[in-house]
Amino acid sequence: MFRNIPTLPELSAAVVTGGSSGLGEAFIGLLGRVAPRVAVCNLSRRPIAEKARAAFHAAPHHVPCDLADPDSLARGAEAVAGWLAASAPTGPILLVNNAGLGAFGRFPGEDPARQLAIIDVNVRAVVDLTGRLLPVLRARGGGILNVASVVAYQPTPYAAVYGASKAFLLSWSLALREELRGSGLRVVACCPGTTATGFFDAAGLGRLPGAAMGAEAVARFALRAWARDQPHAVPGLHNRLLTWAGSCLPRAASAWVAGLVLRRRAGPSLP
Repeated sequence: MFRNIPTLPELSAAVVTGGSSGLGEAFIGLLGRVAPRVAVCNLSRRPIAEKARAAFHAAPHHVPCDLADPDSLARGAEAVAGWLAASAPTGPILLVNNAGLGAFGRFPGEDPARQLAIIDVNVRAVVDLTGRLLPVLRARGGGILNVASVVAYQPTPYAAVYGASKAFLLSWSLALREELRGSGLRVVACCPGTTATGFFDAAGLGRLPGAAMGAEAVARFALRAWARDQPHAVPGLHNRLLTWAGSCLPRAASAWVAGLVLRRRAGPSLP
């Protein structure tokens, strides 16, 4: 029924940020099918949907957390560490830094605070949470899967802060992977393109026209990339061609092309 399901290394637990909807929900649902005995924790503001919970032998655990709030994240990380110690079986752990926030339009837009929230969720929260959980990951094994984006490969006018946050995440993931070489921990960055979730509506852009990969297809690709220990991976031939082309151009030219494409695709929705 499910084609190309990844074969994951033996895991005891997985922690997914932003697992209540979209790509995070797809990660949790897929884990429930390919590894139903793995203990799963969702770190997000809302609990996991019932359809994702049904796939597991034991219902996924929910730790309420606002990733944009440093105090809430600190409490959430402490709760996750306590849950891993008390409830998750001994063995490797996968941390999926999936939660993301975006905004579309001319900087700084009508809500400058959202630009800072993008940095809080996409950058600070990922670095903070990973640092807090790294000791238990080192002790038990496993690794980290960071969800970046195709926009990590070139500057993105009209999504300037979002694109820069994903570029940071890709660069940081590769650097952390090198630091952890020989530790047994895998660090992989997945860089999806347009995905059929509510992300674009939340970013104020509406659904982008053109082809979009399904959330489950992206989650399947990302888990397979982590299982194969690929440093960074882009799902979809079209997305791979775009990132290759963007990487070949001088960065100023790449920014001009990206701005042109986003203006044309957004049409009248561009503020």
